[in-house]
Amino acid sequence: MKVQSIMSKNPVFVKDEEFITRARQLIRDSHFRSLPVIDDARKVTGMITEEGVLKITSTKSNVTVRGFVRECPIVTPLCDIRDVAMTMANVKMGGLPVVRSSQDRELLGMVSMVDIFKNIDLNKVPNKEVKEIMTSKVKAFSPKDPVSKIWANILELGYSGFPVIKSNREIVGVITRQDIIRAGCARSGKESPPVEKIMSTHVYSVTPESTIKEAALMMMKHDIGRLPVEKNGKLVGIVDRYDLTESVIR
Repeated sequence: MKVQSIMSKNPVFVKDEEFITRARQLIRDSHFRSLPVIDDARKVTGMITEEGVLKITSTKSNVTVRGFVRECPIVTPLCDIRDVAMTMANVKMGGLPVVRSSQDRELLGMVSMVDIFKNIDLNKVPNKEVKEIMTSKVKAFSPKDPVSKIWANILELGYSGFPVIKSNREIVGVITRQDIIRAGCARSGKESPPVEKIMSTHVYSVTPESTIKEAALMMMKHDIGRLPVEKNGKLVGIVDRYDLTESVIR
């Protein structure tokens, strides 16, 4: 399957001469983790990511987007989505701009790992168990931890959320970047409530013996990007869209 079949054709973007505060607002409001940056000729100059932008705390700034642009791989409409998924995994970017050609970087659209994941052929999902692809060393937080601590880790590590566990590793919830933004806790200087005040307590999870296909179906059905892996009610791992997509395309 080619990128042109699944890409978004009217992407949100910023110009390199715009103020960084506008880019920050767009990322907050659009719920995207990155945005393409273009020049006056609509040519892509790179990407801007939330990790850098959301660290800007001032409500007013004369700093422009140009100083925060990150280089990104070239994706064209005729690229194969399997190759693009591998590229995203390698550069740790969840979305890439689609340009007309390697010579003409006119912005045509965006393609994301979510787009690719939603178009996985489930008949080609390998007959494996979740424990074969999950991450066993999972960063998790306590219900009593301040939200500011989770937000700092999201910005530093680039993750979109974390499990919330008791001291015995029993899963009691999950907290995501969107939970934090919706609660208005992404701005520094504000009083930081404990995680338990804003976390989601309805947790979808799988076991180590669940099949990869079962995990993929659960993610697709509930439109979620990661699943805690639990055994006897205790957190033992996590599996996300990247893990599942890579297991199919490799």
